[in-house]
Amino acid sequence: MALRIMSLDILPSRGDGFRLHPVASRLAPMFCFALLTASCALASFAFACATPFAAFAVVAAAMLPLRQALLVVTGAWLVNQTIGFGALHYPIDGSTIAWGFVIGAATLLATAVASAVLRLLPQDRTLLMLAITLAAAYGTYELALLAATPFLGGEGAFTAAIVTRIALTCAVWLVGLVAACEIVRLLDPFGRKGAMSA
Repeated sequence: MALRIMSLDILPSRGDGFRLHPVASRLAPMFCFALLTASCALASFAFACATPFAAFAVVAAAMLPLRQALLVVTGAWLVNQTIGFGALHYPIDGSTIAWGFVIGAATLLATAVASAVLRLLPQDRTLLMLAITLAAAYGTYELALLAATPFLGGEGAFTAAIVTRIALTCAVWLVGLVAACEIVRLLDPFGRKGAMSA
């Protein structure tokens, strides 16, 4: 008896290149901004320097055009930096501030890569395509951070154990964010289904 592999397609594509459709298109930028900034605030308090920016990049790229996705992840990065310096008392020195900007740049680069990868991948099997996109975005993010270590130090943060732990954290956050999008889509709190059928 052959096993049938079911398509992983919880959030169907509309053929517009976007994978996640929890709300109507006109509300997507605000919804994505709220989702990612709230998630970033939670992650910043929970993980401080290990905020899952690659997962945020994938969700933004899967929900929004590139320009809007870049703006949304910039907002999430600003929330992270505000919490870090304001509430978690990161040291205010040149190295810490520089690392903050490097993390922001790496997040923007990961978002651009996620957007490009999602455009290249087939529209079916959404979860599988998001997993592939996360691998590309996370690899890009980590390489961008690693590229800064000759100038800023911190090579010790790139051990296999640490990189793997952060990758798994990003994967868990991506699953949670996609689940949140699916719950919102199913609950339809903004009346999207009614508006679409009218």
